[in-house]
Amino acid sequence: MRNYLKHYINGEWIESTGSETEDVINPATEEVIGKISFGTKEDLDKAVQAARDALPAFSQTPKEERIEMLEKIAAEYERRKNDLIEVMTDELGAPLSISEKVHYKMGYSHFSQAAESLKDFSFMEQRGNHTLVKESVGVSGLITPWNFPTNQTSTKIASAFAAGSTVVLKPSELTPFAAMILAEIFDEVGVPKGVFNLVNGAGDVIGDGISSHPDIDFVSFTGSVGVGQKIMENAAKTIKNVALELGGKSPLIVLEDADLEQAARSAVTHISMNTGQVCSAATRIIVPASIKSSFEEEVKRVLPEFPVGDPRKESVVGPLVSKKQWDRVQSYIEKGIEEGATLLTGGPGKPEGLDKGYFVKPTVFSDVNNDMVIAREEIFGPVMSIITYETLDEAIEIANDTVYGLAGYVVGKDPELLRKVSTSIRAGRITINDNGKDFSAPFGGYKQSGIGREWGDFGIEEYLEKKAILGFPS
Repeated sequence: MRNYLKHYINGEWIESTGSETEDVINPATEEVIGKISFGTKEDLDKAVQAARDALPAFSQTPKEERIEMLEKIAAEYERRKNDLIEVMTDELGAPLSISEKVHYKMGYSHFSQAAESLKDFSFMEQRGNHTLVKESVGVSGLITPWNFPTNQTSTKIASAFAAGSTVVLKPSELTPFAAMILAEIFDEVGVPKGVFNLVNGAGDVIGDGISSHPDIDFVSFTGSVGVGQKIMENAAKTIKNVALELGGKSPLIVLEDADLEQAARSAVTHISMNTGQVCSAATRIIVPASIKSSFEEEVKRVLPEFPVGDPRKESVVGPLVSKKQWDRVQSYIEKGIEEGATLLTGGPGKPEGLDKGYFVKPTVFSDVNNDMVIAREEIFGPVMSIITYETLDEAIEIANDTVYGLAGYVVGKDPELLRKVSTSIRAGRITINDNGKDFSAPFGGYKQSGIGREWGDFGIEEYLEKKAILGFPS
C-alpha cells in the first residue's frame, strides 16, 4: 500500500488541512493500492504563496544553475527508474515494458532535453533598435492527466524550471503516485524551497482553484476539451496566460504504394499502446478503397501480436484506467455497431479469461464513414475506424474534417506524395512512416486540440514573457 497523505509545499511534506481522502485503484486487479489526501483551498493558497515567495530569487538564477539542476534531476530520476516503472504499472495498468520504454523514458527525456535546450537558449537579444528580454512568466499552475503521469508532468515541470518559473502542480487523482515520486526526486536533489509545490485533490477544488487563483500567472493543462474550456473561462477573470493540450482524433493516411504490413502494424500499434489512451493516437485509418480488403486482412493478422492481459506478464495491452473509462469505451463500441459499421474484430465486453480488471477487446471497425460518432469523437481506448478514399485529395479532406488537429500520420513510399500529404494535414505534429522520436520537436495542436506548444525550446517559451527595451545601454 502506498499512502501519500501529505502535500509537498515549500520544500516540506505537510498534512492536509482537510480530512477527505481518495483510494487509488489498480485497474488490472480493481484493488485499492493506496490513498491520497484531497487538498483544500487553504492548502492551495499555501502552495501558491510558497511559489510566489520563491519566484524573485529563482527567476533570476543564471541559466547555468538551472541547467545543473535539471541534469541532477535527470540523474536522480534515472536512479529511481525501478520505482517509477513499478508505480506506473500499478496505478495506470501499463504493461511493464510500456512503463519502461514509454512512460519512464519520456519523463527522463524531457528533463535531459530541457537541460540541453537551455544551453543554447538566449534570454536577451538585440533586434533592430530594441533589446528583446525573455523573463519568467511567474508562478505556473500545472494540471496534468492520468494517462501519461510522467510524460505530461515532466515536460511541463522541466520547461517551467528551465524558464525560471515556480510551480504548483495538481496531478490526476487516478494516477498520483508517479508525481509524488517526482516530488521526492526534487527534494533529494535540492530544488530550492517553494520552487516546486504539489497539492493533490479534486478538479472542482484544486483544478478550478489553480485556474482562477489571482496569484497564479500561467496555467498549463492537459486533458479534455470541456475542462480546457472551463480553465479558459476561469483564467479570463484575471487575464491569465494558458497553454492547453487537449483531445485528438488523428488520421493515418495509407498511400496506395504503402507496405501493407508496415501500415497495418502502425495502425494496430496506435490503438494498442497505452491501451489506446493516447491523445495523439491515430484512430482514423484512411485507406485507398482499392487495397481495403488486403489492409483489413493484414490488420487481423498483426493484431494477435499485441496480446491483452496482466500488465505484469507478457502482455502489450493492459486495462483501461478505471471503470468509468471502461464504460465509456464500451458505449462507443456499441454506438459503432448501432451506426452500421462493420465489426472486423473485437467488440463489446471483456476479453475471454479476463473477468477482473478494466480490460477491453481491441476493436476494429470497417466501412466507417467520417460522419459516424466513432469517427468524430475521441474514444480514448483501443478502437480503430477504417475509412476508405478514392483520391488523395479526398483522403486529405477526410483527414482535416475534424474539430481536432493534434497529430497526423502518413505511410507510403513516394517522396512527393509523402510531402504533399504531410504538409496538407492541419495538425501540430505529422509523422511519416513512423520515423523516430525527437524531444526537441514541438508538441501541441490546431483547432480544439489546444493552444501553445510543449517539448524542447518551444516548451520553454510558453513559460516566458517577452519584454522590449528601447535604448538599452550597450
